Amino acid sequence: MYLSSYVFGIAALASVALSQGVPVHQAKPLITKDHSQFGPQIEGTGVDAQGNVYAVNFNALKNSTGTISPKQAEFFTGNAPGSDAEKTWYNGIRFVKLSDSGSAAYLADVGNHQVVQVTKGVNGKTSVERFCGDSAILQPNDITVAHSNNRVFMSGMNYTADSKVGDGDLWTCLPGDKKAVKLGEFYRTNGIEISPDEKTLYLSESQNKGGAVVSNNILKFDLDVASGKVSNKKVFVDFGALDKTGDTDIDGMRCDAKGNLYVSRNGIGKVAKFTPDGKLDSYIQLSTIDFVGSLELGGKDGKTLHMVGRCKDDEKKGCVETFNVDTPGNAFTKLSGGNSEPVKRCDA
Repeated sequence: MYLSSYVFGIAALASVALSQGVPVHQAKPLITKDHSQFGPQIEGTGVDAQGNVYAVNFNALKNSTGTISPKQAEFFTGNAPGSDAEKTWYNGIRFVKLSDSGSAAYLADVGNHQVVQVTKGVNGKTSVERFCGDSAILQPNDITVAHSNNRVFMSGMNYTADSKVGDGDLWTCLPGDKKAVKLGEFYRTNGIEISPDEKTLYLSESQNKGGAVVSNNILKFDLDVASGKVSNKKVFVDFGALDKTGDTDIDGMRCDAKGNLYVSRNGIGKVAKFTPDGKLDSYIQLSTIDFVGSLELGGKDGKTLHMVGRCKDDEKKGCVETFNVDTPGNAFTKLSGGNSEPVKRCDA
């Protein structure tokens, strides 16, 4: 996107926000082009129980993940046994608690159409295995987890000039299943998240016509995490009707512990925050990232929103910005046991 169109778009969006009485907050750069160790495909942010925040594309490698906070460091590079190493491409990361009080990371492997589980033991050894997958899965592009049973939900897309139902999909799998189950087909799907009470699944759906993006909606489903089934599809947000940004893609989505939903607006350098009933609460403006790919709430108290994307001034690097909020993230809260006090992190 050219700078002139970017400035015009931001001005127009700010005008809409002000006319609606919706505040626009300013994020702060955390990792800039000058010291970034991530590549332009930085994506798929996730948080662990200590509030450390992770992303993919560490060292600009498709098969590598690392921490973005509290410091940049490699987490895992490689592939699961039996995977095609040439196709391994991680695009998402989520952490879960295990029954033995340990933890693991689920990685969305686009090229091998699977989710990979990475478990780091107290002995320092790392085990890697295929969690689940299916050759018919479009990617997966992004994943979310129901922390009550560690069930995974996956979304993906086939980007075409004229979208059709089937260019997006939704799949799920439960620990031990190995085989993923298809839940539905849609137009292009990407962002995916589960509400704190695990009764609602959010899924983005976008549509192209004639090579142009023409609509971006967030769908809302009733969710049964035991069976993995979704039902009662509704439109939670229609960005075309909301603020005239139906031509701007939705990417990452994350809930806080109260069920507020943060949504990245990939192309206009903004994140939108919605209340559980679908009301627009505020926007967060970024300065170093136009194409906001993903976001996650982390930090020592889980109240720092981390937003990632390729750097505006150097598209070969990945940048990160942050914004402090008043409610901790849902994933952090579930993983840390709902602790209100900061827990020990790797920088402590």
